[in-house]
Amino acid sequence: MNPPPPLIILGSPRSFTSLTCAMLGQHPEAYGFPELNLFVKERIDEMIEFMSGYKQIQLHGLLRTVAHLFAGEQTLLSLEMARRWLMPRMSSTTESVYKELCAKVAPLRAIDKSPAYSQHREILRRVDQAFPDAYYLHLVRNPRTQGESIMNVAHGVMAVLANSIDYETDPPTIDPQISWLDVQENILSYLETVPQERQLCLRGEEVLSDPEQYLKRICRWLGMADDDRAVAAMLHPEDSPFACLGPLGAHLGNDINFLQSPAFRPGKVKCPPLEGPLPWRKDGAGFGESTLGRAHAFGYE
Repeated sequence: MNPPPPLIILGSPRSFTSLTCAMLGQHPEAYGFPELNLFVKERIDEMIEFMSGYKQIQLHGLLRTVAHLFAGEQTLLSLEMARRWLMPRMSSTTESVYKELCAKVAPLRAIDKSPAYSQHREILRRVDQAFPDAYYLHLVRNPRTQGESIMNVAHGVMAVLANSIDYETDPPTIDPQISWLDVQENILSYLETVPQERQLCLRGEEVLSDPEQYLKRICRWLGMADDDRAVAAMLHPEDSPFACLGPLGAHLGNDINFLQSPAFRPGKVKCPPLEGPLPWRKDGAGFGESTLGRAHAFGYE
């Protein structure tokens, strides 16, 4: 029996993707991966070479997954085993390794939210080639709160790494709205090639403000059970084996804020108005017309 098609969660960083993935991954019929990032390159050796230096943290999720699935634990010894597991697969395609992981968790459905997938159409094309029947959940967040969250990471280093910089000011201004818009346009452009029945766009604020309603909606869309038992399990993302810091050498594999505090906390998620100056800009500027237009199309005011 072939594994069910995976669910790929697309979205900008800091758009509730970590928490949503972990929640869905607790469904009795699903398996929530940490950030695998496998499709960033065509082959495993290319991927590992690309993820050297400061990018090596992008390998943490894959190492933790292999350690947990094939050694039953996440320890220094099992991480060493995971590295040895990868060695004979260095010339393998990332597609083949991904399918090996999906087969290992079958009959559960794989849930993946690797942020790198949303950055480039080339990466999304690799996902499509590997899984032409994949489902896509496009999770969006108000660009104001998403930008604030991005700028809270090491004084905006995430935005700098994404080249989210307004060069029309002197000096240039770090502005996360640029990468927010680029990612949304990239996702939407790709989803134009995906049948409507295999894609779903939701505002993250609504999902987390009323999880019972929206988790059931996602489950029905995927053809999974939406009963009380399934919902109760999904409300405990902290039960995921990846909802914590991992051992030295692979301690991440997901958003650090989520790893340090993975429990779902009921309550309405704030969604401030789009109009007005942006707190990360010193010139008092607000969102550009393109950002406002896209945000309005998503239902933000």
